[in-house]
Amino acid sequence: MGAGGRRFVSCHLDLRLESLFIEAFLFLIYYMLTHFKFKELGNHNYGWLNARYHFNFANYYNPKIKPKKPLVVWNDDTIKPKTGFPMHSHQNMEIITYIRQGSITHKDNIGNSGEIKSGQIQVMSAGSGITHSEYNLSNEETLLFQIWIEPNQLDIKPRWKNIDLKNESEESIKVLASGEKKYKNSDILKIYQDASVIRINGSQGLLNYKLSKNRHVYFVLSKGRLFLDKTEINERDGVYINGLNEINFDFKKTTELILVDMPINN
Repeated sequence: MGAGGRRFVSCHLDLRLESLFIEAFLFLIYYMLTHFKFKELGNHNYGWLNARYHFNFANYYNPKIKPKKPLVVWNDDTIKPKTGFPMHSHQNMEIITYIRQGSITHKDNIGNSGEIKSGQIQVMSAGSGITHSEYNLSNEETLLFQIWIEPNQLDIKPRWKNIDLKNESEESIKVLASGEKKYKNSDILKIYQDASVIRINGSQGLLNYKLSKNRHVYFVLSKGRLFLDKTEINERDGVYINGLNEINFDFKKTTELILVDMPINN
C-alpha cells in the first residue's frame, strides 16, 4: 500500500475514533447517576422533629441541589412521640407520605381523619387548598418519607386517601400511587401527575426495572443495601438516574426502596 493509502486508512481511523469519542461524551452527558448519601443530606433538628432533606426545603438551601421536577421535595423525617405538625395549609401539590416505622394521625379541614401505620401510604392532593395536621400520637418514634410532586392540573378539589400495603413477595415491584394512564382503572392511589410512586422489594440478587422513553427516576432506600454497577447504595441514601431504559438493582441483603418514575419534559 502506498503512502496515500496509509494516510487514507489513518484518516479513516482517526475519524472513527473521534466519532466514538463524541458518542461516549454525549452518552455521559445524557446518562447521569447522582448519589445523595444520607449523612450528606441537608439536616435540621428541631428537637421534636429531625428532618433530612434530599432537596432544598424550608430554611435549608444548597445552590448545588436542584429539584428533579416534577419531584420537588423528599424529606426523611423522624418524629418524636406525642408531637407533630399542627394545622397548616398547602395548595396545588401532590403530597405522598410513606410510613417506615410507627404511625401518624392525619386530620384536615374537609372532614378527613385517620391513622396510617408502618407499611402504609397516604396521598393528599392539596389542589385549591387544604389545611391539615399530622401528629405522632404513639409512644415510639415515627420514621417517614414525605414526597411532594407538582401536579399537572391546578386548583382541583382537594382530597385525602390512604391504603394499607399488604406484604408482597420478597422480590416485587408494586405501584403505590400514580397518575399514569395505564393505571387509570386500577385501585392504585391517584395523583394528578404523569408519575408513579413505586415500592421495590428484593433480597440478594439482581432485579431489573425498565424505564419508558423520556422518563427519569429518583429513589431512596427505606432499608437494606444494593449496588448500581460499582456504586454502593445504603439505607436512606437517595439516587437520581436519567438517560437509561433500564436499571439493574444488585441487592446485597433484604432491601426495600421507594422510587418515583416521572416524565423528563415537565
